[in-house]
Amino acid sequence: MKSAVAFVVLACLIIVEGQKTSVNRCLCQGPGLNMVRLQRVEKIEVYPAGPSCDNVEIIVTFKNDGGKKCLNTESKFAQNYIKKAVEERTTQ
Repeated sequence: MKSAVAFVVLACLIIVEGQKTSVNRCLCQGPGLNMVRLQRVEKIEVYPAGPSCDNVEIIVTFKNDGGKKCLNTESKFAQNYIKKAVEERTTQ
């Protein structure tokens, strides 16, 4: 009887352990920068929301040290950048 109970408990642990958890694995933690000087920027990467992160993320790589920072997607600077990028893509 004890071995049957132990088997059921062990089976439940294996089932629970094997289930997928929904972890939000965003690249950006926190709100990010509101603006940057474009002269200092080497590249800007935009990551759309997806299965691993619910947020749109904008990551800026700087020329001088190669450091990366996140932009606040709610800032006017980021909104204007997104708007201009979309306009450029539609005109090409």
